[in-house]
Amino acid sequence: MAQEKQNFKAKRRICNWLGCLLVLVLLAVGLSWPTKYYLEMPGEAISVGQFVKSSRPKPNNLYLVTVSETSAPASVLQYLWSYTQKYTTRVPSSELLGGATNSQYQELQNWYMETSQQNAIYCAAKRAGLKPQLKYQGVYVMQVQKHSSFRGKLQVGDTVLGANGHQFKSTEEMMAYLQRQPLHARVKIKVLREGRARYFTGKIVKVAGTGKPGIGIQLVEHVKVATKPKLKIDAGAIGGPSAGLMFTLTSYEAFTGKKLAAGHKIAGTGTITPNGKVGIIGGVDKKVVAANRIGAEVFFAPTDTTGVKKKASNYVVAQRTARELHSKMKIVPVATFSDVLSYLEKNY
Repeated sequence: MAQEKQNFKAKRRICNWLGCLLVLVLLAVGLSWPTKYYLEMPGEAISVGQFVKSSRPKPNNLYLVTVSETSAPASVLQYLWSYTQKYTTRVPSSELLGGATNSQYQELQNWYMETSQQNAIYCAAKRAGLKPQLKYQGVYVMQVQKHSSFRGKLQVGDTVLGANGHQFKSTEEMMAYLQRQPLHARVKIKVLREGRARYFTGKIVKVAGTGKPGIGIQLVEHVKVATKPKLKIDAGAIGGPSAGLMFTLTSYEAFTGKKLAAGHKIAGTGTITPNGKVGIIGGVDKKVVAANRIGAEVFFAPTDTTGVKKKASNYVVAQRTARELHSKMKIVPVATFSDVLSYLEKNY
Protein backbone atom coordinates (compact mmCIF):
# COMPACT_ATOMS: atom_id res chain seq x y z
CA MET A 1 0.00 0.00 0.00
CA ALA A 2 2.81 2.36 0.94
CA GLN A 3 4.58 1.52 -2.31
CA GLU A 4 1.45 2.35 -4.30
CA LYS A 5 1.22 5.76 -2.59
CA GLN A 6 4.85 6.48 -3.41
CA ASN A 7 4.31 5.49 -7.04
CA PHE A 8 1.22 7.71 -7.21
CA LYS A 9 3.13 10.67 -5.76
CA ALA A 10 5.99 10.09 -8.19
CA LYS A 11 3.59 9.99 -11.14
CA ARG A 12 1.89 13.12 -9.86
CA ARG A 13 5.22 14.97 -9.63
CA ILE A 14 6.05 13.90 -13.18
CA CYS A 15 2.64 15.10 -14.39
CA ASN A 16 3.14 18.42 -12.60
CA TRP A 17 6.59 18.84 -14.18
CA LEU A 18 5.25 17.95 -17.59
CA GLY A 19 2.37 20.36 -17.09
CA CYS A 20 4.75 23.16 -16.13
CA LEU A 21 7.00 22.33 -19.07
CA LEU A 22 4.02 22.43 -21.44
CA VAL A 23 2.94 25.80 -20.06
CA LEU A 24 6.49 27.16 -20.53
CA VAL A 25 6.64 25.84 -24.10
CA LEU A 26 3.25 27.35 -24.93
CA LEU A 27 4.28 30.64 -23.32
CA ALA A 28 7.55 30.70 -25.28
CA VAL A 29 5.74 29.94 -28.52
CA GLY A 30 3.12 32.58 -27.76
CA LEU A 31 5.69 35.27 -26.96
CA SER A 32 7.71 34.49 -30.09
CA TRP A 33 4.63 34.52 -32.33
CA PRO A 34 4.85 37.36 -34.87
CA THR A 35 2.46 40.30 -34.61
CA LYS A 36 1.34 42.56 -37.46
CA TYR A 37 3.52 45.41 -36.23
CA TYR A 38 7.01 46.63 -37.08
CA LEU A 39 9.02 48.53 -34.49
CA GLU A 40 10.75 51.84 -35.17
CA MET A 41 13.47 53.02 -32.78
CA PRO A 42 16.20 55.67 -32.62
CA GLY A 43 18.97 54.78 -35.04
CA GLU A 44 22.42 56.31 -35.49
CA ALA A 45 24.01 59.66 -36.25
CA ILE A 46 26.51 59.11 -39.06
CA SER A 47 29.06 61.48 -40.59
CA VAL A 48 27.92 62.22 -44.15
CA GLY A 49 31.40 62.91 -45.52
CA GLN A 50 32.20 59.18 -45.71
CA PHE A 51 29.44 58.72 -48.30
CA VAL A 52 30.52 61.56 -50.60
CA LYS A 53 32.95 60.69 -53.39
CA SER A 54 34.85 63.74 -54.64
CA SER A 55 38.39 64.82 -55.42
CA ARG A 56 37.84 67.73 -53.06
CA PRO A 57 37.99 67.61 -49.23
CA LYS A 58 34.76 66.60 -47.48
CA PRO A 59 33.68 67.77 -44.03
CA ASN A 60 33.46 65.19 -41.26
CA ASN A 61 31.36 67.20 -38.80
CA LEU A 62 28.01 67.00 -40.60
CA TYR A 63 25.70 64.15 -39.59
CA LEU A 64 22.66 62.43 -41.02
CA VAL A 65 20.44 60.58 -38.56
CA THR A 66 18.54 57.35 -39.05
CA VAL A 67 15.54 55.49 -37.70
CA SER A 68 16.07 51.80 -36.93
CA GLU A 69 13.33 49.37 -38.01
CA THR A 70 12.86 45.70 -37.24
CA SER A 71 13.48 43.71 -40.44
CA ALA A 72 10.35 41.62 -39.82
CA PRO A 73 7.14 42.03 -37.81
CA ALA A 74 7.83 42.12 -34.07
CA SER A 75 7.16 39.07 -31.92
CA VAL A 76 4.62 39.32 -29.12
CA LEU A 77 7.49 39.66 -26.63
CA GLN A 78 9.16 42.44 -28.64
CA TYR A 79 5.81 44.16 -29.05
CA LEU A 80 5.10 44.12 -25.31
CA TRP A 81 8.65 45.13 -24.40
CA SER A 82 8.42 48.13 -26.77
CA TYR A 83 5.98 49.79 -24.38
CA THR A 84 8.83 50.15 -21.89
CA GLN A 85 10.95 52.04 -24.48
CA LYS A 86 9.82 55.67 -24.69
CA TYR A 87 10.89 56.42 -28.27
CA THR A 88 9.90 53.09 -29.82
CA THR A 89 6.85 53.17 -32.07
CA ARG A 90 4.66 50.29 -33.21
CA VAL A 91 3.70 50.65 -36.88
CA PRO A 92 1.09 48.38 -38.51
CA SER A 93 2.47 46.36 -41.43
CA SER A 94 -0.24 47.74 -43.70
CA GLU A 95 0.79 51.30 -42.89
CA LEU A 96 4.53 50.76 -43.24
CA LEU A 97 4.54 48.59 -46.36
CA GLY A 98 1.51 50.16 -48.06
CA GLY A 99 0.55 46.91 -49.75
CA ALA A 100 4.08 46.16 -50.95
CA THR A 101 6.07 43.09 -49.96
CA ASN A 102 8.99 43.52 -47.58
CA SER A 103 11.50 43.27 -50.46
CA GLN A 104 9.52 45.78 -52.54
CA TYR A 105 9.47 48.14 -49.57
CA GLN A 106 13.25 47.94 -49.29
CA GLU A 107 13.57 48.65 -53.00
CA LEU A 108 11.31 51.67 -52.60
CA GLN A 109 13.55 53.01 -49.86
CA ASN A 110 16.58 52.54 -52.11
CA TRP A 111 14.93 54.47 -54.95
CA TYR A 112 13.88 57.25 -52.60
CA MET A 113 17.49 57.45 -51.43
CA GLU A 114 18.80 57.57 -55.00
CA THR A 115 16.44 60.42 -55.88
CA SER A 116 17.39 62.24 -52.68
CA GLN A 117 21.08 62.01 -53.55
CA GLN A 118 20.59 63.33 -57.08
CA ASN A 119 18.44 66.23 -55.83
CA ALA A 120 21.06 67.06 -53.20
CA ILE A 121 23.95 67.16 -55.68
CA TYR A 122 21.96 69.34 -58.10
CA CYS A 123 20.83 71.78 -55.40
CA ALA A 124 24.31 72.06 -53.87
CA ALA A 125 26.03 72.56 -57.22
CA LYS A 126 23.51 75.19 -58.27
CA ARG A 127 23.97 77.09 -55.00
CA ALA A 128 27.76 76.83 -55.36
CA GLY A 129 27.54 78.66 -58.68
CA LEU A 130 28.22 75.63 -60.85
CA LYS A 131 26.18 74.52 -63.85
CA PRO A 132 24.89 71.02 -63.07
CA GLN A 133 23.21 69.07 -65.83
CA LEU A 134 19.99 67.37 -64.81
CA LYS A 135 19.39 64.37 -67.04
CA TYR A 136 15.83 63.09 -66.93
CA GLN A 137 15.68 59.27 -67.09
CA GLY A 138 11.93 58.72 -66.70
CA VAL A 139 9.82 57.95 -63.63
CA TYR A 140 10.16 55.08 -61.19
CA VAL A 141 7.00 53.09 -60.58
CA MET A 142 6.61 53.10 -56.80
CA GLN A 143 3.14 51.57 -56.64
CA VAL A 144 0.42 50.46 -59.06
CA GLN A 145 -3.03 51.47 -57.84
CA LYS A 146 -5.75 48.84 -57.48
CA HIS A 147 -8.00 50.22 -60.22
CA SER A 148 -5.17 50.73 -62.75
CA SER A 149 -5.42 48.66 -65.93
CA PHE A 150 -1.63 48.28 -65.69
CA ARG A 151 -1.93 46.32 -62.44
CA GLY A 152 -0.28 42.95 -63.00
CA LYS A 153 1.74 44.41 -65.88
CA LEU A 154 3.90 47.13 -64.35
CA GLN A 155 6.18 46.27 -61.44
CA VAL A 156 7.59 48.33 -58.60
CA GLY A 157 10.94 49.64 -59.85
CA ASP A 158 10.05 49.85 -63.55
CA THR A 159 11.09 53.12 -65.19
CA VAL A 160 8.41 54.59 -67.47
CA LEU A 161 10.18 56.15 -70.47
CA GLY A 162 7.33 57.27 -72.72
CA ALA A 163 3.76 56.83 -73.90
CA ASN A 164 2.22 56.35 -77.36
CA GLY A 165 5.58 56.92 -78.98
CA HIS A 166 6.21 60.18 -77.11
CA GLN A 167 9.44 60.67 -75.15
CA PHE A 168 9.30 63.11 -72.24
CA LYS A 169 11.84 65.52 -70.75
CA SER A 170 10.28 65.73 -67.30
CA THR A 171 7.69 64.13 -65.05
CA GLU A 172 5.48 67.21 -65.45
CA GLU A 173 5.54 66.81 -69.23
CA MET A 174 4.55 63.14 -68.98
CA MET A 175 1.73 63.83 -66.53
CA ALA A 176 0.42 66.73 -68.63
CA TYR A 177 0.31 64.48 -71.70
CA LEU A 178 -1.54 61.69 -69.89
CA GLN A 179 -4.00 64.15 -68.33
CA ARG A 180 -4.95 65.40 -71.80
CA GLN A 181 -6.07 61.92 -72.81
CA PRO A 182 -9.78 61.03 -72.45
CA LEU A 183 -10.78 58.53 -69.77
CA HIS A 184 -10.70 54.90 -70.94
CA ALA A 185 -8.54 55.80 -73.97
CA ARG A 186 -5.96 53.14 -74.78
CA VAL A 187 -2.35 54.02 -74.12
CA LYS A 188 0.86 52.16 -74.87
CA ILE A 189 3.73 52.89 -72.51
CA LYS A 190 7.43 52.17 -72.85
CA VAL A 191 9.15 50.81 -69.75
CA LEU A 192 12.74 50.01 -68.82
CA ARG A 193 12.99 46.84 -66.70
CA GLU A 194 16.30 45.20 -65.81
CA GLY A 195 18.03 47.07 -68.64
CA ARG A 196 15.52 46.05 -71.31
CA ALA A 197 12.76 48.08 -72.96
CA ARG A 198 9.26 46.62 -72.66
CA TYR A 199 5.85 47.80 -73.83
CA PHE A 200 2.48 47.51 -72.10
CA THR A 201 -0.97 48.60 -73.19
CA GLY A 202 -3.75 49.74 -70.86
CA LYS A 203 -6.38 52.42 -70.42
CA ILE A 204 -6.48 55.91 -68.98
CA VAL A 205 -8.18 55.97 -65.55
CA LYS A 206 -8.87 58.48 -62.81
CA VAL A 207 -5.81 58.56 -60.59
CA ALA A 208 -6.67 57.94 -56.92
CA GLY A 209 -5.91 60.99 -54.82
CA THR A 210 -6.09 63.51 -57.66
CA GLY A 211 -9.11 62.46 -59.73
CA LYS A 212 -7.18 63.42 -62.86
CA PRO A 213 -6.61 61.17 -65.90
CA GLY A 214 -3.50 58.99 -65.82
CA ILE A 215 -2.30 55.40 -65.77
CA GLY A 216 -2.82 54.90 -62.03
CA ILE A 217 0.67 54.71 -60.57
CA GLN A 218 2.55 56.29 -57.69
CA LEU A 219 5.84 57.57 -59.02
CA VAL A 220 9.08 59.35 -58.23
CA GLU A 221 11.25 61.08 -60.82
CA HIS A 222 14.33 59.19 -62.01
CA VAL A 223 17.13 61.66 -62.76
CA LYS A 224 20.90 61.71 -63.01
CA VAL A 225 23.01 64.77 -62.28
CA ALA A 226 26.36 65.55 -63.89
CA THR A 227 28.67 68.16 -62.33
CA LYS A 228 32.14 69.60 -62.80
CA PRO A 229 33.96 68.73 -60.61
CA LYS A 230 32.41 65.29 -60.34
CA LEU A 231 30.71 64.33 -57.10
CA LYS A 232 28.81 61.19 -56.17
CA ILE A 233 27.01 59.97 -53.07
CA ASP A 234 26.79 56.33 -52.04
CA ALA A 235 25.03 55.74 -48.73
CA GLY A 236 25.17 51.97 -48.93
CA ALA A 237 22.35 50.21 -47.11
CA ILE A 238 20.76 53.41 -45.77
CA GLY A 239 17.42 53.99 -47.46
CA GLY A 240 14.74 56.65 -47.68
CA PRO A 241 14.79 60.34 -48.69
CA SER A 242 15.26 62.01 -45.31
CA ALA A 243 19.03 62.58 -45.55
CA GLY A 244 18.56 64.93 -48.52
CA LEU A 245 19.22 68.11 -46.55
CA MET A 246 22.47 66.89 -44.99
CA PHE A 247 23.63 65.43 -48.32
CA THR A 248 23.09 68.88 -49.82
CA LEU A 249 25.04 70.67 -47.11
CA THR A 250 27.95 68.23 -47.29
CA SER A 251 28.05 68.43 -51.10
CA TYR A 252 27.94 72.24 -50.96
CA GLU A 253 30.95 72.37 -48.67
CA ALA A 254 32.82 69.96 -50.96
CA PHE A 255 32.01 72.06 -54.05
CA THR A 256 32.89 75.42 -52.45
CA GLY A 257 35.67 74.46 -50.05
CA LYS A 258 33.87 76.40 -47.32
CA LYS A 259 33.90 75.12 -43.75
CA LEU A 260 30.75 76.64 -42.35
CA ALA A 261 30.93 75.04 -38.91
CA ALA A 262 34.36 73.43 -38.65
CA GLY A 263 34.93 71.71 -35.30
CA HIS A 264 31.21 71.68 -34.44
CA LYS A 265 28.88 68.69 -34.72
CA ILE A 266 25.91 69.60 -36.91
CA ALA A 267 23.02 67.20 -37.50
CA GLY A 268 19.72 67.49 -39.33
CA THR A 269 17.05 65.86 -41.40
CA GLY A 270 14.64 66.64 -44.21
CA THR A 271 14.00 65.81 -47.83
CA ILE A 272 15.35 68.16 -50.50
CA THR A 273 14.05 69.26 -53.89
CA PRO A 274 16.29 70.44 -56.74
CA ASN A 275 15.31 74.06 -55.96
CA GLY A 276 16.22 73.69 -52.28
CA LYS A 277 12.88 73.21 -50.52
CA VAL A 278 13.19 71.14 -47.34
CA GLY A 279 10.38 68.62 -46.80
CA ILE A 280 8.84 66.80 -43.85
CA ILE A 281 10.09 63.34 -42.78
CA GLY A 282 9.02 60.60 -40.38
CA GLY A 283 10.45 59.60 -37.00
CA VAL A 284 11.98 62.98 -36.16
CA ASP A 285 11.77 62.30 -32.40
CA LYS A 286 13.95 59.22 -32.84
CA LYS A 287 16.42 61.20 -34.93
CA VAL A 288 16.72 63.86 -32.24
CA VAL A 289 17.56 61.08 -29.76
CA ALA A 290 20.27 59.76 -32.10
CA ALA A 291 21.75 63.23 -32.68
CA ASN A 292 21.74 63.97 -28.96
CA ARG A 293 23.67 60.77 -28.24
CA ILE A 294 26.68 61.94 -30.27
CA GLY A 295 26.61 65.42 -28.75
CA ALA A 296 25.38 67.37 -31.77
CA GLU A 297 25.22 71.11 -31.10
CA VAL A 298 22.64 71.89 -33.79
CA PHE A 299 19.77 69.93 -35.28
CA PHE A 300 18.06 71.26 -38.42
CA ALA A 301 14.35 70.34 -38.48
CA PRO A 302 11.87 70.99 -41.32
CA THR A 303 8.99 73.39 -40.74
CA ASP A 304 7.03 71.81 -43.62
CA THR A 305 3.51 70.84 -42.54
CA THR A 306 2.43 68.85 -45.59
CA GLY A 307 -0.22 66.38 -44.44
CA VAL A 308 0.00 67.31 -40.74
CA LYS A 309 -1.12 70.06 -38.37
CA LYS A 310 1.37 72.74 -37.36
CA LYS A 311 1.76 71.25 -33.88
CA ALA A 312 2.86 67.99 -35.49
CA SER A 313 5.52 69.53 -37.74
CA ASN A 314 9.03 68.09 -37.53
CA TYR A 315 10.29 71.29 -35.92
CA VAL A 316 7.68 71.30 -33.14
CA VAL A 317 8.15 67.58 -32.41
CA ALA A 318 11.95 67.96 -32.44
CA GLN A 319 11.74 70.85 -29.98
CA ARG A 320 9.52 68.85 -27.64
CA THR A 321 11.82 65.82 -27.81
CA ALA A 322 14.92 67.90 -27.06
CA ARG A 323 13.18 69.33 -23.97
CA GLU A 324 12.23 65.83 -22.81
CA LEU A 325 15.87 64.77 -23.16
CA HIS A 326 17.08 67.93 -21.36
CA SER A 327 19.34 68.36 -24.36
CA LYS A 328 21.51 71.43 -24.93
CA MET A 329 21.22 70.83 -28.68
CA LYS A 330 19.79 73.81 -30.59
CA ILE A 331 16.76 72.89 -32.72
CA VAL A 332 16.79 75.14 -35.78
CA PRO A 333 13.70 75.51 -38.02
CA VAL A 334 14.36 75.36 -41.77
CA ALA A 335 12.09 75.59 -44.80
CA THR A 336 14.79 75.87 -47.46
CA PHE A 337 18.48 75.14 -47.93
CA SER A 338 19.05 78.91 -47.79
CA ASP A 339 17.82 78.86 -44.18
CA VAL A 340 20.54 76.36 -43.32
CA LEU A 341 23.31 78.39 -44.94
CA SER A 342 22.07 81.62 -43.35
CA TYR A 343 22.09 80.07 -39.88
CA LEU A 344 25.60 78.62 -40.21
CA GLU A 345 27.09 81.75 -41.73
CA LYS A 346 25.56 83.89 -38.98
CA ASN A 347 26.45 81.69 -36.02
CA TYR A 348 29.82 80.18 -37.00
